[in-house]
Amino acid sequence: MKIICIGRNYLKHVREMDSPVPQEPIFFLKPESAIIKKNKPFFLPDFSKEIHHEVELVLQISRLGKNIAPEFAHRYYDEIGVGIDFTARDIQRKCKENGLPWEIAKAFDGAAPLGKFVKKETLGNVANIDFKLEINDRTVQHGNTRDLIFPFDELIAYVSRFFTLKTGDLIFTGTPEGVGPVKRNDELKAYINDELLLDFMVK
Repeated sequence: MKIICIGRNYLKHVREMDSPVPQEPIFFLKPESAIIKKNKPFFLPDFSKEIHHEVELVLQISRLGKNIAPEFAHRYYDEIGVGIDFTARDIQRKCKENGLPWEIAKAFDGAAPLGKFVKKETLGNVANIDFKLEINDRTVQHGNTRDLIFPFDELIAYVSRFFTLKTGDLIFTGTPEGVGPVKRNDELKAYINDELLLDFMVK
């Protein structure tokens, strides 16, 4: 299973990170060991003092595909979920400053808590899906897919130029503005259209 994560896909988040707006999708990979399921807790790693939350909608690939045309990309996923792309921001900052890859700041064990998935057809227009993240019952991130720089079908088409997509692969589609640090004993709850799909503790 591949975990493909899209960076800089919401304009306000690009601006809050003081980054250039991408002309093509930016993506990186996480290993399967990054996944946390069933609302199990996330344990703060000892190698970072600045772990940031990034809530994202997640596509689950439902069929094999390579070089998928954008107009057919909607056939390659049936379910949408929500997840967290945890980022060791202090480590990422150092990597960027030195021109180094920054998977070490994104792909560590437990860096991708994953919630439940819902059928795509129950969500209506995929170009107008609301989602949010609460920490200790306070909304810290709120996004809608109408604000995507690269919509779902474009992402699938682009990624499939480079990687064969297989059933079960996951695509984290980018985070909206409002990213920030988490601390021990925080409770994170992530929703799609007000349906709670992910609820876990930071330890």
